[in-house]
Amino acid sequence: MEVVSYRPDPSEFAWTFGGVKPVRSVKPGDLLELWTEDAFAGKVRTPEDLVSKVCEFPFVNPQTGPFYVDGAQPGDTLAIHFISIEPARDWAASTTLPLFGALTSTTHNPTLQVPLPEIVWIYGVNARDRTLTFRAVRGEYSVELPMDPMHGTVGVAPASLEARSSLVPAEHGGNMDTPEMRAGVTCYLGVNVEGALFSIGDGHYRQGEGESCGVAVEGAMNTVIAIELIKGVMTAWPRIENDDYIISTGSARPLEDAFRISHWDLVTWLASDYGFDPLDAYQLVTQISESPVANVCDPNYTFVAKAAKRYLPDGDPYRGIRTQLKEVAATYRSEHGMGRAPGTG
Repeated sequence: MEVVSYRPDPSEFAWTFGGVKPVRSVKPGDLLELWTEDAFAGKVRTPEDLVSKVCEFPFVNPQTGPFYVDGAQPGDTLAIHFISIEPARDWAASTTLPLFGALTSTTHNPTLQVPLPEIVWIYGVNARDRTLTFRAVRGEYSVELPMDPMHGTVGVAPASLEARSSLVPAEHGGNMDTPEMRAGVTCYLGVNVEGALFSIGDGHYRQGEGESCGVAVEGAMNTVIAIELIKGVMTAWPRIENDDYIISTGSARPLEDAFRISHWDLVTWLASDYGFDPLDAYQLVTQISESPVANVCDPNYTFVAKAAKRYLPDGDPYRGIRTQLKEVAATYRSEHGMGRAPGTG
């Protein structure tokens, strides 16, 4: 295993997918030890650090990357296996923002209501107990929440010479904000340009389904991934696989279109990798699918559609690449005294 360690200088952050020169070249089979900054570029540290004062739009949601993957060409699929996702700080931040979130007026859905005020919540992080502390700003209540580290933003460069803001989820991945993107999963991304140009960021120490106010528990991350390339296999929308589920994503507005895309992709996946007739797959998905909302606040909304493997024929999708990547992950974790990834079997 060749291990590439990379911590970007702030001048090296990417703010878009596409339109950015790669920071490193890597090879299929490499492991990447990465540090990612939080969505506020590390500038929201106290309750007084309002985003409107310390951040300059559009320089939010910085990405680590992009990485040029040797041999990747349009029509291939990049497999990203998350070996470890661990908080890099003992604190994290969340906030309400004017004209942003699911339960307020927004620039997409303007009303005559007064925008919500900006309020910052700072969460304490207990790495030993793997908990976060929520403390009410306008009350005395506090509660310990279990950590569930994930990456809100994972993606490659879009097709057709496009550059998309790191706030936008779409076919290329991007800011999908699904809690399913945690340690132990394998993410599949369709390659649109030579080298794929993969980037990652937007670490969440935890997030509820839907990310209702638009901001999770945002924090810097130390993340280890293994990458592989599946030649000649195209993936139209980002997919995720864990030990128990295959998971399709869909990102669009309105929300029902995101739902349609994720379920269409899951039906297509059953047909291509498990041998189903598409209408048999449609019927089975109708009866077994689980459909959590990932986010209802980004420029596009994201749904995921999940199918439990226990209801599917035997066999591994994508030529069994996840099995290979899990073996690599187990070797890395053993060599580094890490044990099993939290939440995995």
